[in-house]
Amino acid sequence: AVATFSLTLASTQVLAEMQTETVEYKIGETTFTGYMAWDDEFEEKRPGVLVVHEWWGHNEFAREQAERLATSGYTAFALDMYGSGKLADHPDTAQKFMQEATKDMDQVKARFMKAMEILQNHESVDASRIAAQGYCFGGAVVLNMARMGVDLDGVVSYHGALGSPITAEAGTVKARVQVYTGGADKMEEMQDAEVDLTLVSFPGVLHSFTNPGADKVAEEFGMPIGYDEEAATR
Repeated sequence: AVATFSLTLASTQVLAEMQTETVEYKIGETTFTGYMAWDDEFEEKRPGVLVVHEWWGHNEFAREQAERLATSGYTAFALDMYGSGKLADHPDTAQKFMQEATKDMDQVKARFMKAMEILQNHESVDASRIAAQGYCFGGAVVLNMARMGVDLDGVVSYHGALGSPITAEAGTVKARVQVYTGGADKMEEMQDAEVDLTLVSFPGVLHSFTNPGADKVAEEFGMPIGYDEEAATR
């Protein structure tokens, strides 16, 4: 079935030159909530960056990354891959949300592409210059969008899963790819496909190293994750 789309601007907030909008939109019968950030001090149209959240869902961390990108001269859209209100506070719930969202790769792509359309249509964005970055679950999403040949200038994965049922093929991947991981994972598949790939591995650094809240979660749920300021700020 062909997905139907609609878009609603839910609220707007002004922080000095920083502009932010909470954006509600629909794919079929499901409502999603994203967050747009840009700095109106920059007058010319600028590149847009999609921010894909961790497996917890669209949360404050994702919105903060959008704001950080906005201060650097981009317009950033922290999209929603799960649906409005689906924000986990326990790993079991996060796993359930993630499995539901990724059970069908066509569904994953449709949700990503709708968010990309919203970003491209924003008045401040040069629609021909779009990139995506993701964290944890979101890192895997952006890598898969690159594998599927989505027309992105670049993708950046932070502690995202590197394995995928989708294999990159030579000539398919349009995006330049950067991967930042805390493990010794390899990406031979991307290399074999002659992708413009930069892989940075931080020895001894745990999963979720960019998120300052990771240590608290690790202690509460006994998860092998942790914040690493040096790796996160490089």
